[in-house]
Amino acid sequence: MINAVTIDELAQRLSALVPSGMKEARDDLGRNFRAVLQSGLGKLDLVTREEFDVQRCVLLRTREKIEQLERQLAALEASLSAQPRH
Repeated sequence: MINAVTIDELAQRLSALVPSGMKEARDDLGRNFRAVLQSGLGKLDLVTREEFDVQRCVLLRTREKIEQLERQLAALEASLSAQPRH
């Protein structure tokens, strides 16, 4: 999940975009931006990079196993079709 520091940085960047004539509202908008970002990002079903990488490795191993089983199945089918039938 995105940490609080990242959310604060995003809120500060958004606050910096507020025109200078609204300087008094900038702090209030910064807090509102932070709350909206936390709420919106909290609703997303996000995973960490580490969790993503672990699942990617699991998927690759699973794919390799399936390919191995497909080769074994093809070899078994070939040997069965090569046997004479009675």
